[in-house]
Amino acid sequence: MKPSNIFVTGSTGFIGTKLVNELVRQGHTVYALTRKKSNREGLKHEHIKFVQGDIMDRDSILAGIRNCSLVFHLAAYAKNWAPDPKIFYEHNVIGMRNVFECAKQTGVRRVVWTSTIVTFGPTPPGIVGDENMRRITRHYYTEYEETKVIAEHAALDMAEKGFPVVIVNPTRVYGPGKMTEGNSVSLMIDQYDRGKLPILLNHGTNIGNYALVDDLVQGHILAMEKGRIGERYILGGDNASLKQFYEIVDEVSEKKHFQFNLPPTIGLAYGGILKFFAEKFGIYPQITTGWVQTFLQDWAFSCAKAERELGYKYTPLKEGIRLTYDWILQQRKLGKNN
Repeated sequence: MKPSNIFVTGSTGFIGTKLVNELVRQGHTVYALTRKKSNREGLKHEHIKFVQGDIMDRDSILAGIRNCSLVFHLAAYAKNWAPDPKIFYEHNVIGMRNVFECAKQTGVRRVVWTSTIVTFGPTPPGIVGDENMRRITRHYYTEYEETKVIAEHAALDMAEKGFPVVIVNPTRVYGPGKMTEGNSVSLMIDQYDRGKLPILLNHGTNIGNYALVDDLVQGHILAMEKGRIGERYILGGDNASLKQFYEIVDEVSEKKHFQFNLPPTIGLAYGGILKFFAEKFGIYPQITTGWVQTFLQDWAFSCAKAERELGYKYTPLKEGIRLTYDWILQQRKLGKNN
């Protein structure tokens, strides 16, 4: 990809920070949309131009995007809970439309939009899903899932009408980087290793797909270079149950960690209690009933299409966990993850 001016939303997030740094490393100039109070840690380079604003403010989008020919739209509201459920729709649907309309208005050549694996819905037991899989349920477990599905349908509709968007669907991301809610899997590794999160929901039998953050960054760039307009590309890695995931952590750390099973009924009740306190007293919940339900499903997927069409490659789960675990130990020595 020739050096270009590139507009990036979600630039201060876990994936976004890594993407921005990789883009400037490759010689691009990045116009990074950031809120005034956003954590800009790790974003220091002469070719990073900060644009103050957010995806709900079209003027701020236009201020940055008019200088650019390419756009990565990563920003979304992907948290467990919001004080007002409308926030999910506003950021994930209206915010996406704002970015797309501004890109269309300024003649941007291509947009890569970051969706999510949950738009495909859970996979049936023993089945590995792909981009052609139809949802097996009309039920949405969380407001995040529902609004990302709505947004994805809108993006596909715009692509059919000629808007130059390529969609990427990351799976569960983990790896070295900002230890925020967006990096919850790495937080889980850290807490499990400390003995603070020994929980195996439903005996840890449900399947997830895990993607190292650096692989996702390369996948985004490959989608910009080679992705077909209007196509979706799953960016993931290995499929593993939570039990298998923790077994790899045990092996990498050379430690046997205490575990206990949490029956689904208790997990759902706990999520409901936390949600009640969130709604009643504004106490942000670690998890909600909807997210417990999400983790009680299988999410086994293949990224063969991205491998075939984009040249995407992923890091085996054991190697990725080892890289992440070593980084976590380094952070502890520096006193950053205490």
